[in-house]
Amino acid sequence: MIRTADDTGGRPVSAAPCPDCGAATTGGGVYVSWCAACDWNVDPGAPDEEPRGRVERVRRRLARRHGEQLFAELREADGGESAGRGRSGRLATALALAVHGFTFALLAAGIALVVLGEGFHAVLGAVLVLLAVLLRPRFGSLRRAVAHRPVLRRADAPHLFALLDEVAGTVGTAGVSTVAVSTEVNASVESHGVRRRRLLTVGLGLWETLSPQERIALLGHEFGHYAHGDTRHGLVIASAFETLGTWAYALAPRPSESLFDDAANLMTAPFRLAVDGVTHLLDHLTLRQSQRAEYLADGTAARVGGTEAAASVMDRLLCAGVLERALEREAVAGRTRRSGRAAGEDGGPTVWERVARHAAAVPESEYERLRRRGERRGHSVDATHPPTHLRHRMITGRPVREPLLVLDAARAALVDAELDAARRTLARELSKG
Repeated sequence: MIRTADDTGGRPVSAAPCPDCGAATTGGGVYVSWCAACDWNVDPGAPDEEPRGRVERVRRRLARRHGEQLFAELREADGGESAGRGRSGRLATALALAVHGFTFALLAAGIALVVLGEGFHAVLGAVLVLLAVLLRPRFGSLRRAVAHRPVLRRADAPHLFALLDEVAGTVGTAGVSTVAVSTEVNASVESHGVRRRRLLTVGLGLWETLSPQERIALLGHEFGHYAHGDTRHGLVIASAFETLGTWAYALAPRPSESLFDDAANLMTAPFRLAVDGVTHLLDHLTLRQSQRAEYLADGTAARVGGTEAAASVMDRLLCAGVLERALEREAVAGRTRRSGRAAGEDGGPTVWERVARHAAAVPESEYERLRRRGERRGHSVDATHPPTHLRHRMITGRPVREPLLVLDAARAALVDAELDAARRTLARELSKG
């Protein structure tokens, strides 16, 4: 019997021999006990549920296949190539424009029928105009995107925005106009409105678990999407996906509760198949390119923040489920404490400090288990991302890069101070459930 220590303060736990090969098992305590020699119990839970809907299932299959193909193609590359548009990108743009063209054709036909027709034709024209309005290209609303979340602008956080501008400039793109803060184990940069103003969303569930240098790598990845020209981030294609999603929602089959429902489902079936077909084609034309952009953004993260920091961020994303469960436990526990304790106002550790400690205590053996489990499942964040274990292998398999930008402790403290009000607000909200 081998004595080891778990992550809960160094308490010894027993590591029994593997029942398959007899080697010493790894892990224990609050983590899964598994065998690194033969992979016994590396994936004790049920595989991830199959995504609902035919479109999403096809997306997942394409994501896994493209991710593996691109890994083989790019593993020897230096990470400096652009995602570009290429033939697939041009075809995707043409198809997206055709989707929008159909919407404008509906609008034109509807207006003509309203103006020139009478009776039924005028009513039909009004319906077509209404459909065109519902399916119009949407540019996204920055105001709605930041609703109910703490928001920072340049005047509120000059040190944070100076850092964001520096990272974006190093990557070769523009910075952001607004920063929103959430509790998520995630971060993202999105464009909104006709002017395409950029919004950075900082999920404290991830941000607070990262070192200053890992935060640089995370930001380098997010800005890297714009530097490499990820077409799915573009206005034309992104809005076409939204339009197709609206069509799919409107044409979804009704529950079969009467003959009328069956007849309606039968009548809409050809249109539903057509929408699914166009969506599949647009996915096929853009998913490979989007996955390439993810690999290139990972390369940018390693270039700006350094290989070690970029690989560490990938590990954090790999154990996102662990961190999300830690946040859920904090929310439950917070409801039993007074709100001051949840926000750290009584001198005790804050929610974010406890989550960060939990993340720091995750042993390397658990990261390795999650990588092997991900390799078995083909795990990825979503259909637009390559499998996470391949992204990690791509980063670590290339020559080690030293960071172009270094975030020292003094500057990191200034940035943290500007996030402190949002941190406290979200801690109180989390404690209230």
